[in-house]
Amino acid sequence: MTTARPTTRLTVAQATVRFLANQHVERDGVRTKLFAGALGIFGHGNVAGLGQALLQDELEALEAGREPGLPYVLGRNEQAMVHTAVAYARAKDRLQTWAVTASVGPGSTNMLTGAALATINRLPVLLLPADTFATRSAGPLLQELERPESGDVTVNDAFRPLSRYFDRVWRPEQLPGALLGAMRVLTDPAETGAVTVCFPQDVQAEAHDWDDDLFAERTWHVGRPLPERAALARAADMIRSAQNPLLIAGGGVHYSGAQAALAALAEATGIPVGQSQAGKGALPFDHPQSVGAIGSTGTTAANALAREADVVIGVGTRFQDFTTASRTAFQNPGVRFVTLNVASLDAAKHSAVSVVADAREGLEALASALDGYDVGDDHRARTAELKAAWDATVASVYARDSGDLDVQPDQNQVLGAVNELSDPRDVVVCAAGSMPGDLHKLWQVRDAKGYHVEYGYSCMGYEVAGGIGVAMAAEDDARRGAAPRDVFVMVGDGSYLMMATELVTAVQEGVKVIIVLVQNHGYASIGSLSEQLGSQRFGTRYRARTSSGRLDGDFLPVDLAANAASLGMHVVRTSTRKELEAAILDAKASTESTVIHVDTDPFVDAPSSDSWWDVPVSEVSALESTQRARGVYEQHKARQRQFLKPSESN
Repeated sequence: MTTARPTTRLTVAQATVRFLANQHVERDGVRTKLFAGALGIFGHGNVAGLGQALLQDELEALEAGREPGLPYVLGRNEQAMVHTAVAYARAKDRLQTWAVTASVGPGSTNMLTGAALATINRLPVLLLPADTFATRSAGPLLQELERPESGDVTVNDAFRPLSRYFDRVWRPEQLPGALLGAMRVLTDPAETGAVTVCFPQDVQAEAHDWDDDLFAERTWHVGRPLPERAALARAADMIRSAQNPLLIAGGGVHYSGAQAALAALAEATGIPVGQSQAGKGALPFDHPQSVGAIGSTGTTAANALAREADVVIGVGTRFQDFTTASRTAFQNPGVRFVTLNVASLDAAKHSAVSVVADAREGLEALASALDGYDVGDDHRARTAELKAAWDATVASVYARDSGDLDVQPDQNQVLGAVNELSDPRDVVVCAAGSMPGDLHKLWQVRDAKGYHVEYGYSCMGYEVAGGIGVAMAAEDDARRGAAPRDVFVMVGDGSYLMMATELVTAVQEGVKVIIVLVQNHGYASIGSLSEQLGSQRFGTRYRARTSSGRLDGDFLPVDLAANAASLGMHVVRTSTRKELEAAILDAKASTESTVIHVDTDPFVDAPSSDSWWDVPVSEVSALESTQRARGVYEQHKARQRQFLKPSESN
């Protein structure tokens, strides 16, 4: 006689919430909940399903005197909620994230941009978009996509190419497999990204008798893959042959917690370390081997060493075009590559000697294999000379020693004021416009988690929402005993206008962020790029249309400071460096969120990186400015390299 297994009767949505609340991750003996909670906006597609389930979870927790299994936070924009979850996941080294739910139709498709951002940046987030009826009993539904050639396609199929895992729960019996598949990908360092599980709105509310084992606490162990011995030996042999090696640290160094291993390798060998956007802070700025940012927005120190390097060692980087200066950064005729990465996709780029492994384990093994190797006094001296020259450049553009503080600051000085007056553990957050490039080359990172710039998708509107996610992660760490951090969100007026509404979420949740809102009356970054490419800053200025038909009139009478105040923020207007510095110190001393509004001169650029970024210029044009730009473009294009020759054959 077979004994019936214990079951619990719940809706699909209730079962989903209960399952997610019991998922944990473990790495190096430290176990934490995978999901910090659920961010959501409810509509007819999920209010009676996942919305009801989250309400029930909250009320049951209150009655029992405990925290909800899946705490709920109300967002204002679906895309922004995904950004908040992704920023939180990055701040937590990909070991924790949020689930995000949205209603059917436009609510769900608003998350598409966030899904792309998560997958491109290799960051975990669980998306739970509502879908049309599985039964089709009332079709066509409000917001349902009808296609003449297919009856089973919905707008949520747009998530397929943007997700690392995609599923749709047409029947309750499919839920366990879908959720377990989702967890597998979310907790895999090599495969992670956006995970999408679609829930038809009628299925969400459908009841089923669930095996209680589905809701047992489950721990997903995040491993540290070890390097294969032969691959490690090949990598060590190549590095030992180098006269002018350069290491490029990417985001994988942070996610693996490999900063100490990187520092030990760099100190023992003297190999200089450049950093991608995601890798910035892998070494503090004042470490002797840290030459700062590399590539199109890099330092002159890192880029000079890149041009000379005979062996380039990539660790945890995907060699994005900004990192390689569109494949023009490495000009040594015999340059070869060694790449250490947990993902084979990234490890094989540039015909590299590929070492597929966890960054920390790989660096420690590489340090052992390189015991006794040193770059030599000349290369160490060259690194120190270039580093000192760049540090002097940063000091000059920050203008720290200038006695005149009663003048309008330029953007470099705004960054310098925040950099200097923030605490070493504070975090700077940015994503789009001219500031990410300026921050990459100029910001002096003092703490491994002090730099958070999203530059895989460079998504306008990420800044405020992402800053909230970083602040939530910092608050969680502080509750666990870590020292507090302030979060400085650097955002230009163009990006602020894209998605400022999450300021309301910060106010509602009592999350402290310091927003430095730089008013430069338009798209400063693209304006500068447009000018370089011969397009004369067309369509990049926030100015009134004049009788000529062009947007060349007065600045628009838009008051972004008043806008921020209307959303519940404390706002400080500044117009001089003295006022800005006072506002920064006051904001740090305060317990509430602050928006610091500062007018800047958009025509003062950061110092050159002596580098390039491939943005094609019109091959033919009637405009002389475009013709000149095309000539410059062709000169740079001639220096591009494909690195097709296998490194091991050199």
